[in-house]
Amino acid sequence: MPRALITGITGQDGQHLAEFLHTKGYEIYGLVKGQNNPKVAALLAEFPFIKVVHGDLTDFSSLVAALRQVEPDEVYNLGAISFVAMSFTQAELTSNVTGLGVLRMLEAIRLVGGEKKNPIRMYQASSSEMYGKVREIPQTEMTAFHPRSPYGVAKVFGHHMTVNYRESYGLFACSGILFNHEGPRRGYEFVTRKISSSVARIKLGLQDKLLLGNLAAKRDWGYAGDYVKAMWLMLQQPIADDFVIATGETHEITEFLELAFQCAGLGDWRNFVGQDAQYFRPAEVDLLVGDASKAERQLGWKREVDFPALVEMMVRHDLDVEAKRAK
Repeated sequence: MPRALITGITGQDGQHLAEFLHTKGYEIYGLVKGQNNPKVAALLAEFPFIKVVHGDLTDFSSLVAALRQVEPDEVYNLGAISFVAMSFTQAELTSNVTGLGVLRMLEAIRLVGGEKKNPIRMYQASSSEMYGKVREIPQTEMTAFHPRSPYGVAKVFGHHMTVNYRESYGLFACSGILFNHEGPRRGYEFVTRKISSSVARIKLGLQDKLLLGNLAAKRDWGYAGDYVKAMWLMLQQPIADDFVIATGETHEITEFLELAFQCAGLGDWRNFVGQDAQYFRPAEVDLLVGDASKAERQLGWKREVDFPALVEMMVRHDLDVEAKRAK
């Protein structure tokens, strides 16, 4: 039975990945920070097969201890301060966790991996936010980075460090440059889940208005459940490499709003949505759209859930959630 260690296990991707690896017969360990973490009880209630190991991406010794305890075949480093807007107000913390945390994990794998017969394979969660002020459309593995947030800058550091450890020490370390991927497990602070949950609340008479920031931003949105399969496929290859994972489509936030409000039978979204300056970023990323042809060609990966189906999935899920809460 192969063993996997997942950082960021309580997040959207960590849950989807754990669920997917379980179907593949993996023994799954999730790295959890702190004592009495409130998210852990809910996680284990839904995924009782996950084994918890304590550790922190800001503490190198804890990562070494976790690796020695678990002895994983694969490490999926999904842990990060992942809410881009927050990275502007907590830039140092974001840099420490999202950036330096990658270095600590790579160095821990280099140290502990030398004690194992079979090398540990590592997946690093890179991000389309690294492209920022995009240099070309669509973005590929060769497109230059121009990050526009502390989060994006930290991800660029982690990405380049992953490449450096692969080239310098021969680690099987690869990065998935994942474009925006969403779903019902997305945190409520992210714009897609903010929209789907607000639509549900408006439909049920629990909320009157939805306030957002930049409505003209365009993103390449896919389903998180599809994207975690690409993570696993990367670690099954004979040679470590980096891959863009995306749909190749770009949609404006207004398109997401239109589909979401239609799904709930609420009509024109403009009757319910306003803008608030507090939700605008100091530096905006206007357009992201990825070219995943390399992943399709070399990994055999294909997205299964299209954009309209993704929006409907999220709205219908939140309609159920909010209806149960209202009882």
